[in-house]
Amino acid sequence: MAITSFYFLCFFAVLLLVYYSIPRKLQWGFLLLCSVAYCLLAGQWALILYPIVSVSACYAGTRLLSKTPAGEEKKRRGILLMTIAVNIGILFVLKYVNFLINTVDGVAYLLGAPQKLISGVDFLVPLGVSFYTFSLLGYVIDVYYGLAKHQENGLKLALYGLYFPNLISGPILKYREHAAQFFEPHAFDYRQVTRGLQRMAWGFFKKLVISERLGVLVNTVYGDYERYPGAYIWVATACYAFQLYTDFSGCMDIVLGLSESLGIILPENFQTPFFSKSVAEYWRRWHITLGIWMKDYVFYPLLRSKLFTNLNQSFRKKFGKKRGKQYATFAAMFVLWLTVGVWHGGDWKFVIGSGLLHWFYIVTEELLAPPCARAMERLHIHAEGMFVAGVRILRTFFLVCIGDLFFRASSVGDALSMLRGAVCVWNPHILWDGGLLELGLDGIETAVMILSLFLLWAVSLAGRKEPVRDRIAKRPLPLRWMIWYALLFAVILLGYYGPGYSAAEFIYQGF
Repeated sequence: MAITSFYFLCFFAVLLLVYYSIPRKLQWGFLLLCSVAYCLLAGQWALILYPIVSVSACYAGTRLLSKTPAGEEKKRRGILLMTIAVNIGILFVLKYVNFLINTVDGVAYLLGAPQKLISGVDFLVPLGVSFYTFSLLGYVIDVYYGLAKHQENGLKLALYGLYFPNLISGPILKYREHAAQFFEPHAFDYRQVTRGLQRMAWGFFKKLVISERLGVLVNTVYGDYERYPGAYIWVATACYAFQLYTDFSGCMDIVLGLSESLGIILPENFQTPFFSKSVAEYWRRWHITLGIWMKDYVFYPLLRSKLFTNLNQSFRKKFGKKRGKQYATFAAMFVLWLTVGVWHGGDWKFVIGSGLLHWFYIVTEELLAPPCARAMERLHIHAEGMFVAGVRILRTFFLVCIGDLFFRASSVGDALSMLRGAVCVWNPHILWDGGLLELGLDGIETAVMILSLFLLWAVSLAGRKEPVRDRIAKRPLPLRWMIWYALLFAVILLGYYGPGYSAAEFIYQGF
Protein backbone atom coordinates (compact mmCIF):
# COMPACT_ATOMS: atom_id res chain seq x y z
CA MET A 1 0.00 0.00 0.00
CA ALA A 2 2.00 2.95 -1.28
CA ILE A 3 1.60 6.33 0.41
CA THR A 4 0.64 7.94 -2.92
CA SER A 5 -2.25 5.53 -3.44
CA PHE A 6 -5.96 6.18 -2.86
CA TYR A 7 -6.06 3.26 -0.41
CA PHE A 8 -3.40 4.85 1.74
CA LEU A 9 -5.30 8.15 1.84
CA CYS A 10 -8.36 6.23 3.07
CA PHE A 11 -6.17 4.45 5.63
CA PHE A 12 -4.76 7.76 6.85
CA ALA A 13 -8.17 9.46 6.99
CA VAL A 14 -9.57 6.70 9.23
CA LEU A 15 -6.39 6.72 11.34
CA LEU A 16 -6.58 10.49 11.86
CA LEU A 17 -10.25 10.37 12.81
CA VAL A 18 -9.84 7.52 15.30
CA TYR A 19 -6.53 8.87 16.68
CA TYR A 20 -8.15 12.07 17.93
CA SER A 21 -11.38 10.35 19.02
CA ILE A 22 -9.98 7.76 21.42
CA PRO A 23 -8.64 8.53 24.93
CA ARG A 24 -5.22 10.13 24.60
CA LYS A 25 -3.48 7.55 26.74
CA LEU A 26 -4.39 4.95 24.11
CA GLN A 27 -3.01 6.90 21.14
CA TRP A 28 0.45 5.32 21.15
CA GLY A 29 -1.04 1.83 21.28
CA PHE A 30 -3.35 2.66 18.38
CA LEU A 31 -0.36 3.93 16.37
CA LEU A 32 1.43 0.64 17.04
CA LEU A 33 -1.58 -1.33 15.78
CA CYS A 34 -1.73 0.87 12.66
CA SER A 35 1.99 0.40 12.07
CA VAL A 36 1.67 -3.37 12.31
CA ALA A 37 -1.36 -3.27 9.99
CA TYR A 38 0.58 -1.18 7.47
CA CYS A 39 3.51 -3.61 7.53
CA LEU A 40 1.13 -6.50 6.92
CA LEU A 41 -0.60 -4.67 4.05
CA ALA A 42 2.67 -3.51 2.44
CA GLY A 43 3.98 -7.01 1.71
CA GLN A 44 3.89 -10.62 2.78
CA TRP A 45 2.81 -10.91 6.40
CA ALA A 46 5.84 -13.04 7.38
CA LEU A 47 8.17 -10.10 6.66
CA ILE A 48 7.09 -8.41 9.89
CA LEU A 49 9.05 -11.09 11.74
CA TYR A 50 12.32 -9.39 10.78
CA PRO A 51 11.62 -6.04 12.50
CA ILE A 52 10.06 -7.89 15.45
CA VAL A 53 13.30 -9.86 15.91
CA SER A 54 15.33 -6.64 15.65
CA VAL A 55 13.16 -4.84 18.21
CA SER A 56 13.23 -7.87 20.54
CA ALA A 57 17.02 -8.12 20.32
CA CYS A 58 17.42 -4.41 21.09
CA TYR A 59 14.96 -4.61 23.99
CA ALA A 60 16.73 -7.61 25.48
CA GLY A 61 20.15 -6.07 24.92
CA THR A 62 19.35 -2.73 26.56
CA ARG A 63 17.57 -4.49 29.43
CA LEU A 64 20.73 -6.48 30.14
CA LEU A 65 22.82 -3.30 29.83
CA SER A 66 20.59 -1.49 32.33
CA LYS A 67 21.04 -4.32 34.84
CA THR A 68 24.81 -4.70 34.34
CA PRO A 69 26.93 -2.47 36.62
CA ALA A 70 29.17 0.12 34.98
CA GLY A 71 32.22 -1.60 36.45
CA GLU A 72 31.64 -4.76 34.42
CA GLU A 73 32.78 -3.12 31.21
CA LYS A 74 33.81 -6.33 29.48
CA LYS A 75 30.34 -7.82 29.97
CA ARG A 76 28.62 -4.62 28.89
CA ARG A 77 30.71 -4.43 25.74
CA GLY A 78 29.91 -8.07 24.96
CA ILE A 79 26.16 -7.36 25.28
CA LEU A 80 26.50 -4.32 23.00
CA LEU A 81 28.45 -6.24 20.36
CA MET A 82 26.03 -9.16 20.46
CA THR A 83 23.01 -6.88 20.00
CA ILE A 84 24.69 -5.05 17.14
CA ALA A 85 25.70 -8.37 15.56
CA VAL A 86 22.10 -9.63 15.55
CA ASN A 87 20.79 -6.50 13.85
CA ILE A 88 23.65 -6.11 11.38
CA GLY A 89 23.50 -9.84 10.71
CA ILE A 90 19.85 -9.61 9.67
CA LEU A 91 20.61 -6.59 7.50
CA PHE A 92 23.61 -8.32 5.91
CA VAL A 93 21.72 -11.51 5.08
CA LEU A 94 18.78 -9.62 3.56
CA LYS A 95 20.72 -7.01 1.57
CA TYR A 96 24.37 -7.91 1.17
CA VAL A 97 24.81 -11.66 0.76
CA ASN A 98 24.34 -11.35 -3.00
CA PHE A 99 26.73 -8.38 -3.06
CA LEU A 100 29.43 -10.56 -1.52
CA ILE A 101 28.61 -13.47 -3.85
CA ASN A 102 28.65 -11.26 -6.96
CA THR A 103 31.94 -9.68 -5.90
CA VAL A 104 33.58 -13.09 -5.44
CA ASP A 105 32.20 -14.27 -8.79
CA GLY A 106 33.44 -11.10 -10.49
CA VAL A 107 36.95 -11.48 -9.12
CA ALA A 108 36.95 -15.18 -10.08
CA TYR A 109 35.87 -14.25 -13.62
CA LEU A 110 38.71 -11.76 -13.92
CA LEU A 111 41.10 -14.50 -12.81
CA GLY A 112 39.84 -16.84 -15.52
CA ALA A 113 37.02 -18.82 -13.93
CA PRO A 114 34.76 -20.13 -16.73
CA GLN A 115 31.48 -19.68 -14.85
CA LYS A 116 29.98 -18.45 -11.61
CA LEU A 117 31.47 -20.09 -8.54
CA ILE A 118 28.50 -19.33 -6.28
CA SER A 119 24.84 -18.86 -7.14
CA GLY A 120 22.96 -15.93 -5.69
CA VAL A 121 20.05 -16.19 -3.28
CA ASP A 122 16.74 -14.36 -3.25
CA PHE A 123 15.29 -12.93 -0.06
CA LEU A 124 12.11 -10.97 0.43
CA VAL A 125 13.19 -7.78 2.18
CA PRO A 126 10.93 -6.02 4.73
CA LEU A 127 9.99 -2.39 4.24
CA GLY A 128 12.56 0.14 5.46
CA VAL A 129 14.99 -2.43 6.86
CA SER A 130 17.99 -0.07 6.69
CA PHE A 131 16.07 2.78 8.30
CA TYR A 132 14.64 0.95 11.30
CA THR A 133 17.88 -1.00 11.84
CA PHE A 134 19.94 2.19 12.14
CA SER A 135 17.35 3.89 14.36
CA LEU A 136 17.34 0.90 16.71
CA LEU A 137 21.13 0.54 16.72
CA GLY A 138 21.48 4.21 17.64
CA TYR A 139 19.15 3.58 20.60
CA VAL A 140 21.22 0.60 21.80
CA ILE A 141 24.51 2.49 21.50
CA ASP A 142 23.08 5.48 23.36
CA VAL A 143 21.89 3.23 26.20
CA TYR A 144 25.37 1.69 26.37
CA TYR A 145 27.01 5.11 26.73
CA GLY A 146 24.37 6.38 29.15
CA LEU A 147 22.90 8.90 26.71
CA ALA A 148 19.48 7.24 26.78
CA LYS A 149 17.56 5.10 29.24
CA HIS A 150 16.34 1.57 28.58
CA GLN A 151 12.69 1.58 27.49
CA GLU A 152 10.97 -0.73 29.98
CA ASN A 153 7.86 -1.14 27.82
CA GLY A 154 8.74 -3.40 24.89
CA LEU A 155 5.62 -2.35 22.98
CA LYS A 156 6.67 1.30 23.14
CA LEU A 157 10.08 0.35 21.74
CA ALA A 158 8.23 -1.56 19.02
CA LEU A 159 6.33 1.62 18.11
CA TYR A 160 9.61 3.53 17.88
CA GLY A 161 11.07 0.86 15.60
CA LEU A 162 7.95 0.11 13.54
CA TYR A 163 6.34 3.56 13.22
CA PHE A 164 4.93 3.07 9.74
CA PRO A 165 5.54 6.47 8.06
CA ASN A 166 9.18 6.19 9.07
CA LEU A 167 9.58 2.77 7.44
CA ILE A 168 8.96 4.09 3.95
CA SER A 169 12.04 6.26 3.45
CA GLY A 170 13.14 7.39 6.89
CA PRO A 171 14.23 9.72 8.36
CA ILE A 172 16.64 7.89 10.66
CA LEU A 173 15.69 8.76 14.23
CA LYS A 174 17.57 9.28 17.48
CA TYR A 175 15.70 7.70 20.35
CA ARG A 176 16.86 10.25 22.93
CA GLU A 177 15.64 13.15 20.80
CA HIS A 178 12.47 11.90 19.11
CA ALA A 179 11.01 8.87 20.88
CA ALA A 180 9.22 10.56 23.79
CA GLN A 181 6.66 12.26 21.55
CA PHE A 182 5.46 8.87 20.24
CA PHE A 183 4.18 8.00 23.71
CA GLU A 184 2.85 11.40 24.81
CA PRO A 185 -0.86 12.26 24.55
CA HIS A 186 -1.70 14.65 21.72
CA ALA A 187 -4.74 16.89 21.75
CA PHE A 188 -6.37 17.87 18.47
CA ASP A 189 -4.79 21.08 17.18
CA TYR A 190 -6.46 22.49 14.05
CA ARG A 191 -3.43 24.54 13.02
CA GLN A 192 -1.03 21.62 13.44
CA VAL A 193 -3.27 19.20 11.52
CA THR A 194 -3.82 21.62 8.64
CA ARG A 195 -0.10 22.45 8.43
CA GLY A 196 0.64 18.74 8.23
CA LEU A 197 -1.89 18.28 5.44
CA GLN A 198 -0.43 21.26 3.59
CA ARG A 199 3.02 19.73 3.70
CA MET A 200 1.64 16.41 2.51
CA ALA A 201 0.06 18.17 -0.49
CA TRP A 202 3.43 19.71 -1.39
CA GLY A 203 5.03 16.28 -1.15
CA PHE A 204 2.41 14.80 -3.48
CA PHE A 205 3.10 17.64 -5.93
CA LYS A 206 6.83 16.91 -5.93
CA LYS A 207 6.30 13.19 -6.42
CA LEU A 208 3.38 13.00 -8.83
CA VAL A 209 3.74 16.18 -10.87
CA ILE A 210 7.54 16.53 -11.08
CA SER A 211 9.32 13.28 -10.21
CA GLU A 212 7.10 10.99 -12.28
CA ARG A 213 7.50 13.14 -15.40
CA LEU A 214 11.26 13.36 -14.99
CA GLY A 215 11.30 9.59 -14.57
CA VAL A 216 9.85 9.07 -18.06
CA LEU A 217 12.72 10.97 -19.66
CA VAL A 218 15.36 9.37 -17.45
CA ASN A 219 14.09 5.83 -18.03
CA THR A 220 14.07 6.34 -21.78
CA VAL A 221 17.71 7.43 -21.96
CA TYR A 222 19.14 5.12 -19.31
CA GLY A 223 17.19 2.19 -20.72
CA ASP A 224 18.80 2.61 -24.17
CA TYR A 225 21.84 4.83 -23.64
CA GLU A 226 23.60 3.63 -26.80
CA ARG A 227 20.78 5.13 -28.84
CA TYR A 228 20.88 8.37 -26.83
CA PRO A 229 24.53 9.43 -26.39
CA GLY A 230 26.11 12.83 -25.83
CA ALA A 231 23.81 15.61 -24.64
CA TYR A 232 20.96 13.14 -24.11
CA ILE A 233 22.94 11.53 -21.28
CA TRP A 234 23.88 14.88 -19.71
CA VAL A 235 20.26 16.05 -19.79
CA ALA A 236 18.93 12.74 -18.47
CA THR A 237 21.50 12.73 -15.65
CA ALA A 238 20.59 16.28 -14.61
CA CYS A 239 16.94 15.28 -14.74
CA TYR A 240 17.69 12.24 -12.61
CA ALA A 241 19.28 14.44 -9.94
CA PHE A 242 16.02 16.40 -9.75
CA GLN A 243 13.94 13.23 -9.99
CA LEU A 244 15.80 11.69 -7.06
CA TYR A 245 15.43 14.89 -5.04
CA THR A 246 11.72 15.41 -5.73
CA ASP A 247 11.01 11.71 -5.14
CA PHE A 248 12.93 11.46 -1.87
CA SER A 249 12.14 14.91 -0.46
CA GLY A 250 8.54 14.57 -1.66
CA CYS A 251 8.26 11.35 0.31
CA MET A 252 9.79 13.14 3.31
CA ASP A 253 7.23 15.94 3.01
CA ILE A 254 4.41 13.38 3.06
CA VAL A 255 5.90 11.48 6.00
CA LEU A 256 6.77 14.59 8.03
CA GLY A 257 3.42 16.21 7.22
CA LEU A 258 1.50 13.08 8.19
CA SER A 259 3.42 12.86 11.46
CA GLU A 260 2.94 16.56 12.15
CA SER A 261 -0.82 16.13 11.81
CA LEU A 262 -0.55 13.48 14.56
CA GLY A 263 1.45 15.80 16.81
CA ILE A 264 4.77 14.04 16.10
CA ILE A 265 7.61 16.21 14.79
CA LEU A 266 10.25 14.22 12.91
CA PRO A 267 13.68 15.63 11.95
CA GLU A 268 14.19 17.35 8.62
CA ASN A 269 16.08 15.37 5.99
CA PHE A 270 16.70 18.08 3.36
CA GLN A 271 17.71 21.72 3.33
CA THR A 272 17.86 23.00 -0.27
CA PRO A 273 20.83 20.77 -1.23
CA PHE A 274 21.15 22.12 -4.78
CA PHE A 275 22.19 25.52 -3.40
CA SER A 276 25.34 23.92 -1.95
CA LYS A 277 28.73 25.40 -2.87
CA SER A 278 30.72 22.24 -2.12
CA VAL A 279 30.13 18.51 -1.98
CA ALA A 280 30.72 18.53 1.78
CA GLU A 281 28.01 21.17 2.16
CA TYR A 282 25.74 19.18 -0.15
CA TRP A 283 25.89 16.20 2.21
CA ARG A 284 25.09 18.44 5.17
CA ARG A 285 21.89 19.37 3.33
CA TRP A 286 21.03 16.01 1.68
CA HIS A 287 19.73 13.03 3.70
CA ILE A 288 20.67 14.93 6.83
CA THR A 289 19.70 12.24 9.32
CA LEU A 290 21.87 9.62 7.61
CA GLY A 291 24.85 11.99 7.73
CA ILE A 292 24.30 12.73 11.42
CA TRP A 293 23.96 9.02 12.22
CA MET A 294 27.12 8.15 10.31
CA LYS A 295 29.14 10.89 12.04
CA ASP A 296 27.89 10.03 15.54
CA TYR A 297 28.08 6.24 15.34
CA VAL A 298 30.78 5.55 12.71
CA PHE A 299 33.09 8.51 12.07
CA TYR A 300 33.70 9.92 15.56
CA PRO A 301 34.05 6.49 17.26
CA LEU A 302 36.45 5.52 14.48
CA LEU A 303 38.62 8.60 15.09
CA ARG A 304 38.69 7.83 18.82
CA SER A 305 39.59 4.17 18.27
CA LYS A 306 43.05 2.87 19.13
CA LEU A 307 43.77 2.05 15.49
CA PHE A 308 43.20 5.59 14.26
CA THR A 309 44.81 7.17 17.32
CA ASN A 310 47.99 5.27 16.47
CA LEU A 311 47.58 6.13 12.80
CA ASN A 312 47.21 9.80 13.68
CA GLN A 313 50.42 9.74 15.74
CA SER A 314 52.27 7.94 12.97
CA PHE A 315 51.13 10.42 10.32
CA ARG A 316 52.02 13.39 12.53
CA LYS A 317 55.59 12.13 12.87
CA LYS A 318 55.88 11.56 9.13
CA PHE A 319 53.97 14.54 7.66
CA GLY A 320 53.88 17.07 10.48
CA LYS A 321 51.17 17.90 13.02
CA LYS A 322 48.67 19.58 10.69
CA ARG A 323 49.06 17.32 7.65
CA GLY A 324 49.27 14.18 9.76
CA LYS A 325 45.97 14.92 11.49
CA GLN A 326 44.38 15.73 8.13
CA TYR A 327 45.55 12.50 6.49
CA ALA A 328 44.35 10.40 9.43
CA THR A 329 40.97 12.12 9.14
CA PHE A 330 40.90 11.34 5.40
CA ALA A 331 41.55 7.66 6.21
CA ALA A 332 38.61 7.62 8.65
CA MET A 333 36.48 9.42 6.06
CA PHE A 334 37.27 6.64 3.58
CA VAL A 335 35.71 4.09 5.94
CA LEU A 336 32.80 6.46 6.54
CA TRP A 337 32.02 6.94 2.84
CA LEU A 338 32.52 3.25 2.11
CA THR A 339 29.86 2.60 4.77
CA VAL A 340 27.56 5.24 3.26
CA GLY A 341 27.90 3.63 -0.16
CA VAL A 342 27.24 0.13 1.16
CA TRP A 343 24.21 1.39 3.12
CA HIS A 344 22.61 2.52 -0.13
CA GLY A 345 22.68 -0.97 -1.61
CA GLY A 346 24.55 -4.18 -2.27
CA ASP A 347 26.16 -3.19 -5.54
CA TRP A 348 29.44 -1.53 -6.48
CA LYS A 349 27.56 1.17 -8.36
CA PHE A 350 26.18 2.37 -4.99
CA VAL A 351 29.55 2.03 -3.27
CA ILE A 352 31.08 4.27 -5.96
CA GLY A 353 28.20 6.60 -6.80
CA SER A 354 27.03 7.32 -3.24
CA GLY A 355 30.24 6.62 -1.37
CA LEU A 356 33.81 6.55 -2.56
CA LEU A 357 33.35 9.09 -5.35
CA HIS A 358 32.06 11.61 -2.83
CA TRP A 359 34.98 10.81 -0.51
CA PHE A 360 37.31 11.65 -3.41
CA TYR A 361 35.43 14.90 -4.07
CA ILE A 362 35.59 16.07 -0.45
CA VAL A 363 39.25 15.14 0.02
CA THR A 364 40.14 16.93 -3.22
CA GLU A 365 38.15 20.01 -2.20
CA GLU A 366 39.98 20.21 1.13
CA LEU A 367 43.40 19.74 -0.42
CA LEU A 368 42.80 22.31 -3.16
CA ALA A 369 41.06 24.90 -0.97
CA PRO A 370 44.23 26.70 0.27
CA PRO A 371 45.94 27.06 -3.15
CA CYS A 372 42.65 28.09 -4.77
CA ALA A 373 42.11 30.75 -2.09
CA ARG A 374 45.63 32.12 -2.65
CA ALA A 375 45.14 32.16 -6.42
CA MET A 376 41.84 34.05 -6.13
CA GLU A 377 43.44 36.56 -3.80
CA ARG A 378 46.27 37.22 -6.26
CA LEU A 379 43.78 37.61 -9.11
CA HIS A 380 41.65 39.96 -6.96
CA ILE A 381 38.60 37.74 -7.29
CA HIS A 382 36.03 38.21 -4.54
CA ALA A 383 35.57 34.72 -3.12
CA GLU A 384 32.15 35.48 -1.65
CA GLY A 385 30.76 37.25 -4.72
CA MET A 386 27.63 36.11 -6.53
CA PHE A 387 29.53 35.03 -9.64
CA VAL A 388 31.95 32.78 -7.73
CA ALA A 389 29.08 31.42 -5.63
CA GLY A 390 27.14 30.56 -8.80
CA VAL A 391 30.15 28.81 -10.33
CA ARG A 392 30.68 26.80 -7.15
CA ILE A 393 27.01 25.78 -7.04
CA LEU A 394 27.12 24.63 -10.68
CA ARG A 395 30.39 22.78 -10.09
CA THR A 396 28.92 20.97 -7.09
CA PHE A 397 25.79 20.06 -9.01
CA PHE A 398 27.90 18.66 -11.86
CA LEU A 399 30.01 16.52 -9.50
CA VAL A 400 26.90 15.22 -7.74
CA CYS A 401 25.39 14.34 -11.12
CA ILE A 402 28.38 12.14 -11.95
CA GLY A 403 27.74 10.22 -8.75
CA ASP A 404 24.04 10.02 -9.57
CA LEU A 405 24.91 8.56 -12.96
CA PHE A 406 26.61 5.61 -11.23
CA PHE A 407 23.71 5.41 -8.78
CA ARG A 408 21.10 5.18 -11.55
CA ALA A 409 22.97 3.06 -14.10
CA SER A 410 22.34 -0.68 -14.17
CA SER A 411 25.98 -1.44 -13.34
CA VAL A 412 29.40 0.15 -13.01
CA GLY A 413 30.20 -1.01 -16.55
CA ASP A 414 27.09 0.71 -17.92
CA ALA A 415 27.96 3.86 -15.99
CA LEU A 416 31.45 3.97 -17.53
CA SER A 417 30.00 3.33 -21.00
CA MET A 418 27.51 6.15 -20.51
CA LEU A 419 30.26 8.53 -19.42
CA ARG A 420 32.26 7.61 -22.50
CA GLY A 421 29.22 8.16 -24.71
CA ALA A 422 28.44 11.48 -23.01
CA VAL A 423 31.97 12.81 -23.58
CA CYS A 424 32.73 11.41 -27.01
CA VAL A 425 29.52 12.43 -28.83
CA TRP A 426 28.85 16.11 -29.55
CA ASN A 427 25.17 16.76 -30.25
CA PRO A 428 24.04 19.93 -28.42
CA HIS A 429 21.52 20.59 -31.22
CA ILE A 430 19.05 18.26 -29.47
CA LEU A 431 18.48 21.04 -26.95
CA TRP A 432 16.74 23.21 -29.56
CA ASP A 433 15.72 21.01 -32.48
CA GLY A 434 13.03 19.03 -30.64
CA GLY A 435 15.15 15.96 -29.97
CA LEU A 436 14.22 15.99 -26.29
CA LEU A 437 10.54 15.66 -27.21
CA GLU A 438 11.25 12.14 -28.47
CA LEU A 439 11.99 10.86 -24.97
CA GLY A 440 8.42 10.09 -23.91
CA LEU A 441 7.02 13.52 -23.02
CA ASP A 442 5.21 15.68 -25.55
CA GLY A 443 5.38 19.47 -25.65
CA ILE A 444 2.63 20.03 -23.06
CA GLU A 445 4.04 17.47 -20.63
CA THR A 446 7.50 18.97 -21.02
CA ALA A 447 6.13 22.46 -20.38
CA VAL A 448 4.36 21.24 -17.23
CA MET A 449 7.59 19.66 -16.05
CA ILE A 450 9.67 22.80 -16.66
CA LEU A 451 7.12 25.13 -15.03
CA SER A 452 6.85 22.79 -12.04
CA LEU A 453 10.64 22.76 -11.65
CA PHE A 454 10.63 26.55 -11.77
CA LEU A 455 7.97 26.60 -9.03
CA LEU A 456 10.09 24.19 -6.97
CA TRP A 457 13.09 26.50 -7.36
CA ALA A 458 11.05 29.56 -6.38
CA VAL A 459 9.60 27.86 -3.30
CA SER A 460 13.03 26.60 -2.25
CA LEU A 461 14.49 30.08 -2.66
CA ALA A 462 11.63 31.72 -0.77
CA GLY A 463 11.87 29.20 2.06
CA ARG A 464 15.55 29.75 2.84
CA LYS A 465 14.79 32.54 5.36
CA GLU A 466 11.30 31.55 6.47
CA PRO A 467 9.18 28.42 5.81
CA VAL A 468 6.81 29.03 2.91
CA ARG A 469 3.90 27.71 4.96
CA ASP A 470 4.55 30.49 7.50
CA ARG A 471 4.69 33.06 4.72
CA ILE A 472 1.37 31.85 3.32
CA ALA A 473 -0.20 31.78 6.80
CA LYS A 474 0.36 35.54 7.06
CA ARG A 475 -1.70 36.21 3.93
CA PRO A 476 -5.44 37.00 3.94
CA LEU A 477 -7.72 33.99 4.32
CA PRO A 478 -9.09 34.00 0.72
CA LEU A 479 -5.56 34.07 -0.71
CA ARG A 480 -4.44 31.24 1.58
CA TRP A 481 -7.32 29.04 0.53
CA MET A 482 -6.71 29.90 -3.12
CA ILE A 483 -3.06 28.84 -2.88
CA TRP A 484 -3.74 25.52 -1.15
CA TYR A 485 -6.67 24.61 -3.39
CA ALA A 486 -4.53 25.45 -6.43
CA LEU A 487 -1.86 23.06 -5.14
CA LEU A 488 -4.45 20.35 -4.48
CA PHE A 489 -5.99 20.62 -7.93
CA ALA A 490 -2.51 20.72 -9.51
CA VAL A 491 -1.80 17.33 -7.92
CA ILE A 492 -5.16 15.92 -9.02
CA LEU A 493 -5.15 17.32 -12.56
CA LEU A 494 -1.42 17.38 -13.37
CA GLY A 495 -0.24 14.33 -11.46
CA TYR A 496 1.42 11.99 -13.93
CA TYR A 497 -0.41 8.68 -14.05
CA GLY A 498 0.88 7.62 -17.46
CA PRO A 499 2.07 4.22 -18.75
CA GLY A 500 4.33 2.42 -16.34
CA TYR A 501 3.31 4.52 -13.35
CA SER A 502 3.25 2.63 -10.08
CA ALA A 503 2.27 4.31 -6.85
CA ALA A 504 4.51 1.87 -5.02
CA GLU A 505 7.77 3.07 -6.53
CA PHE A 506 9.62 5.46 -4.27
CA ILE A 507 13.30 5.35 -5.14
CA TYR A 508 14.59 5.31 -1.55
CA GLN A 509 11.93 2.85 -0.44
CA GLY A 510 14.32 0.09 -1.49
CA PHE A 511 16.85 1.16 1.13
